[in-house]
Amino acid sequence: MTKLINVFRIIAFLEGVSYILLLGIATPIKYLSGDAQYVKMLGMPHGILFIAYVILALFIARKLQWKNSTTGIVLLASIIPFGTFYIEKKYLKTTV
Repeated sequence: MTKLINVFRIIAFLEGVSYILLLGIATPIKYLSGDAQYVKMLGMPHGILFIAYVILALFIARKLQWKNSTTGIVLLASIIPFGTFYIEKKYLKTTV
């Protein structure tokens, strides 16, 4: 289980970074210069990381028997900028 949580930590970090890059750099470039290249380049990896985050979160929630509220917070964090970093610090550091 420790190995799975470590994989989830990595996915959570990468998902958070890709989301920040997508919102903070790629989207402004798209709308300010009309160049959608960066959104296309970052969009697919972010989408894959997002799906991996959600699947792993649900799997870990089931294995660790998290409350529904905890699972909901972990899932909600994936759509809030910097949310996955909070989850890693608050919920995942204490599980290992």
